[in-house]
Amino acid sequence: MPDRGGGPTGPRIRVGRPSRRARTLLMTLGVLAVLAMAFLMFAGFWTDLLWYRSVHYSSVFTTTLWTKIGLFLVFGVLMAAAVGVNIWLAYRLRPPLSAMSLEQQNLDRYRMGIAPYKKWLLLGITAIVGLIAGASSSGQWRTWLMYVNGVPFGQKDPQFHLDVSFYAFDLPWYRFLLGFGFAAVVLSLIAAALVHYLYGGLRVTSPGARATGAATGHLSVLLGLFVALKAVAYWLDRYGLAVKSSDFKATGNWTGLRYVDANAYLPAKTILFCIAVICALLFFATLWRRTWQLPVIGFGLMVLSAILIGGLYPAIVQKFTVEPNEQAKEAPYIHKNIEATRKAYNIAGTDVDDYSGKSRTKDTAKQRDDADSAASYRLIDPNVVSPTFQQLEQKRKYYGFPATLNVDRYNGQDTVIGLRELNIAGIQKHNWINDHFTYTHGYGAIAAKGTATDTNGAPVFTESGLPTSGTFGDYQQRIYYGEKTTQYSIVGGPQKELDYENNGEKTTSYQGKSGVDISNPLNRAAYAVAFSEPQILYSGAIGEGSKILYNRTPKQRVEAVAPWLTIDGDSYPAVVDGKIQWIVDAYTTSNGYPYASRTTLGDSTADSLTSNQRAVVAQQNRVNYIRNSVKATVDAYTGEVKLYEWDTKDPVLKTWEKAFPHTVQPKSAIPKDLTAHLRYPQDMFKVQRELLSLYHVEDPKQFYSGSDAWQVPNDPTTRDNRAVPPYYLSLKMPGQKGTDQQFSLTTTFTPSGRPNLGGFMAVDADAASPDYGTIRLLRVTSEVPGPEQVQNKLNSLSDVANFVRDMKGADSDIEYGNLLTVPLDGGFLYVEPVYAQGRNSHYPLLKKVAVSYADVDSSDGDTTAFENNLGLALNKVFGVDGQQTEPPPTGNTTKPPATGNDTVKKAIADAQKAYDEGQAALNKKPQDWAAYGKAQKDLQDAIQRAADAGATAKPGGKSS
Repeated sequence: MPDRGGGPTGPRIRVGRPSRRARTLLMTLGVLAVLAMAFLMFAGFWTDLLWYRSVHYSSVFTTTLWTKIGLFLVFGVLMAAAVGVNIWLAYRLRPPLSAMSLEQQNLDRYRMGIAPYKKWLLLGITAIVGLIAGASSSGQWRTWLMYVNGVPFGQKDPQFHLDVSFYAFDLPWYRFLLGFGFAAVVLSLIAAALVHYLYGGLRVTSPGARATGAATGHLSVLLGLFVALKAVAYWLDRYGLAVKSSDFKATGNWTGLRYVDANAYLPAKTILFCIAVICALLFFATLWRRTWQLPVIGFGLMVLSAILIGGLYPAIVQKFTVEPNEQAKEAPYIHKNIEATRKAYNIAGTDVDDYSGKSRTKDTAKQRDDADSAASYRLIDPNVVSPTFQQLEQKRKYYGFPATLNVDRYNGQDTVIGLRELNIAGIQKHNWINDHFTYTHGYGAIAAKGTATDTNGAPVFTESGLPTSGTFGDYQQRIYYGEKTTQYSIVGGPQKELDYENNGEKTTSYQGKSGVDISNPLNRAAYAVAFSEPQILYSGAIGEGSKILYNRTPKQRVEAVAPWLTIDGDSYPAVVDGKIQWIVDAYTTSNGYPYASRTTLGDSTADSLTSNQRAVVAQQNRVNYIRNSVKATVDAYTGEVKLYEWDTKDPVLKTWEKAFPHTVQPKSAIPKDLTAHLRYPQDMFKVQRELLSLYHVEDPKQFYSGSDAWQVPNDPTTRDNRAVPPYYLSLKMPGQKGTDQQFSLTTTFTPSGRPNLGGFMAVDADAASPDYGTIRLLRVTSEVPGPEQVQNKLNSLSDVANFVRDMKGADSDIEYGNLLTVPLDGGFLYVEPVYAQGRNSHYPLLKKVAVSYADVDSSDGDTTAFENNLGLALNKVFGVDGQQTEPPPTGNTTKPPATGNDTVKKAIADAQKAYDEGQAALNKKPQDWAAYGKAQKDLQDAIQRAADAGATAKPGGKSS
């Protein structure tokens, strides 16, 4: 037995072997532990594969998986081989044993200690190094796929005249290979040096030569490889200058060559490349010379050259050549940067027109008429009225609407729409069955007119109820996939689901084709492990036909099936062809467009409305090329994901289509009914507006001076000092062809550091329009009040102060809606809905409309009005004679109100129509109670309007 005591003379303790039963138990536990770990790894892989099969994108999973495995194996083996071969070689080149010095005597203990384990130690070191290198390299799967599938851009950079694809697809892969090479050489050098030292090839304190000839030759070759790689790095750095980021006082963010780069750094990199090649050859020459004297001198000269030529010389050029005449020296490079940036962000075709900011006519009556046709003023703010939708159309606590609703178009009218999704937090009694089997889906799309309210200031719903009825007709109302649906559900099995509750509970069982079958034991066990939920394994609620639904938000599903896309922060629903479809805008991006300035997507897309849910997260968050290349849809019932090509000329998309064939359908496959609801994406627009705040200037001298730099103003309706969001609005831009308003996305600019209006930007957002994507930019050439100034003017009105005081006295809160801006007759018309929310109402109602006409002459308050409705406010702003009687307090029409008798006649006709519709609903088989309730609401509204109009028409009655 081994000595367990205190030495040769110490007591011996006899230790018995474990019993056979104990050994068997330990061995069994060990095997079970290994099997458990193996099944944990298998469960993740298996559930991922099952999910991709269920959405019919298994090719994405397999392509990505095999690419990762291939990179892992190739580069893991290469790294292990490089380190292992050099360790083995250093051992083979060890010197023969001789009289040992004290240093060698101390090392001999280590040599003897590892002697029995040399092979295992070698295998262990190489395996660890290989695993780490392989795991790191597998993360480069996107870089590899873009390299091998790269498609030419058809555009060349202005310095080296290489296709942009070289910088976007090739250069990143070359840099990865270079980094891998450096890592392999450095690790090999360290390992070889340690082995040489351990076996006497290198000596630190021993007398005589510090290194044997074999060790000198071996290490010199490795050092020569390192210097050779440095030479390659210098050569690639030349091209890297075209995509290099730097600070430049004219922009703050500069990409590409400047004067000092082209005339100092570029020749310096070429010279350093030549020096590095010579130095590498000197290291290789030590195989014959067996001395490090020349290589060390060469390496020292290379380092000195890097300091003088690569650092000091460019600094001298910048200080004494550029700075005395910087504007002239940098002008050609600024021009290249402007041209490349405008191309990279698809803003090169932006129409920029000067806009006087001064009214062209003094005919206020004509201005009033023109105001009616200039835009469809959306008084229903989708960012404010969600609580109103919630209060009026939630129906049950376990339903909910998103905090920000969406704007769409139905029957040519701007419409605010939101889905009544499942809100798991509203379930009365939480347990596993309720949370995952009973409450599984939301129900119905709710829509309201964007330009109208009822007499109380509430939205006028065009689709409402449970189940819903209205303008959408028959459609699949169940919502199994949505923005608020983040939990998994198990459907289709023995356990019935709650469909909806309306005069009694109705149940259903999911009939869609999505989800993963978990009726078999293997799948149940895998999901029990993957979701850390053991009840999945043994619950009796799971049986034949049971399927599990997960990854249920539109953003999750599109990101999973197309991991090479960057997803817009706002998915929006549309009722198309009898189905609720989530529409998701997706982008292709690159960080390698030469000369194009970079932007950080997370920052440039942030505004006063963004949240974590709506944040844009890209694989490369800092990019200098972006295209809205894909429009994706997710069926709210089946979860089916479809990717449609949108930008047919995008080389980045074509590259990914080669890497993942048959995943993106051609643009021609987009259904016509779907096209009617596609729109220009907000996040793309926000990125473009950030760039256009500087790059609307195309003259290098003016760009350098920054005299016409803009900024996106802060949202004047909030206090968080965040950028004003862009707004969807149907309007007609000055000089735009045709007479029809275009569904557009709009924003304002102010001069840098100034509150007045500097510019106005609109893009044609209607995908069915031939001008879709056309950006029109108005440069305001005179001093016109900006959004914050207009908001301050509004707040200073006595009418506003009185209204706020009255509302506060009634214990109501005031909330300002979106401040819409519309170009009109040389100036700008600002329109802002104002909401009040009482203590007992729990939701905001439109109570007032503020209107202001801003031009160079609008310095007083006479051009700002605060009235009960838009028509009255426009009348007051333009000084139109208001002989007409006042419409209901929260009327929505933009036209002058009708006379009292006309109003009474219209109200009576509406009352008769509502009565007839109610009777028709009662006569249906079965009776349509939802339609009857809507008819009764319309009847009551018409009667109230008739009564109000009759009162104002009497002598002594209220008149406008």
